[in-house]
Amino acid sequence: MGALPLLDKPSIAVLPFANLSGDPEQEYFADGIVEDIITGLSRIRWLLVIARNSSFTYKGRSVDVKQIGRELGVRYALEGSVRRSGNRVRITTQLIEAETSVHVWAERYDRSLDDIFALQDEITLSTIGAIEPSLRTAEIERVKRKRPENLDAYDLVLRALPYANAAMPEPARIAVPLLERALALEPAYGLAHGYLALCFEVIFARGGLDPEIAAASLRHAHAAIAHGRDDATALGLAGFAISLVAHDQFTAIDAFEAALALSPSCSIALILGCVSMGWANEPERALDWGGRAIRLSPFDPLIYAAHMGLAVGYFASGRHDEAVTEARRSVRANPEFSVGHLVLAASLAAVGLIPEAKVAAAQVSALIPNFTIEGNLLRPTGVPTALAAPFTAACHAAGLP
Repeated sequence: MGALPLLDKPSIAVLPFANLSGDPEQEYFADGIVEDIITGLSRIRWLLVIARNSSFTYKGRSVDVKQIGRELGVRYALEGSVRRSGNRVRITTQLIEAETSVHVWAERYDRSLDDIFALQDEITLSTIGAIEPSLRTAEIERVKRKRPENLDAYDLVLRALPYANAAMPEPARIAVPLLERALALEPAYGLAHGYLALCFEVIFARGGLDPEIAAASLRHAHAAIAHGRDDATALGLAGFAISLVAHDQFTAIDAFEAALALSPSCSIALILGCVSMGWANEPERALDWGGRAIRLSPFDPLIYAAHMGLAVGYFASGRHDEAVTEARRSVRANPEFSVGHLVLAASLAAVGLIPEAKVAAAQVSALIPNFTIEGNLLRPTGVPTALAAPFTAACHAAGLP
């Protein structure tokens, strides 16, 4: 990917911390430390923070910080290491100005795991102070985030994320018991509720339209809102489920906007909001949120969903050539995501490329056996008639039942 323009506002990428413990099982712990730092920084309105899933593309790679700055379009990079031994942990961090490779700030923390969350807050606060010394105390306080009291629940959510983010039924079914175990330990864990809402939406929409699954998705979505009022990711996940399962766009938009008020850099809220608003036939909001998501998190594993949401937004706007372009990008980013192929088939048909559209349609049927437009798109998502009619006609032209 080429260089991204450096924005006027302060911007940062928090890179994967090196795991120096010698135990591969502790990788998820080091990754979780970084994720919380990103989450805390992302709640500062003036600071653009590259999403975890983009900065983690550099995990295990030796890349010059100047190159990272150019590729992600950021002014600063935070890197570090974690060494865990028994109940003790040593974390080292250093903040680097990407363009010059000058070390702006460095620190080392030796702590008991008993106060690991306070340690994460300390690292975040110190980093913010290095970037903007005159930052007011009230703004610093805003970086603090409610966290589960039990590390085991935290670990379980971390381990569920790759399966939840796949957005297909079989991986979602793997994530569900991990998330349910997390909630058994921490019932008010908003993020676990949010990811369960997402997983059950995926299983409902592309795994059989079981009304009990739909009810479970909505139950966890509302719990995510109740318990995750200070967690932008939880709110974004809740908004997605409420939009696509309950078709309640007013509540969904409230959840998305609350998430973005907490963290303007929340890629999950932007990506899922883009998808939700595309299918709700609100193309302006879909195109806005999708474009912002791609700028903030260009390497996000969920970027395929942002491109798909943009394609739907363009289709709804009658800009079918642009819909084809974004749908192709979605399919390239994740060939196993059935909806990307579906939107590509419809978009190709809309511009008259019927042979190519039929190829894309065949991929849909291969990924979702017995697929029908009514059963696998219109009923589960509640697409408004103004979009459903032309989209269905294009799908029929592509050969989908």
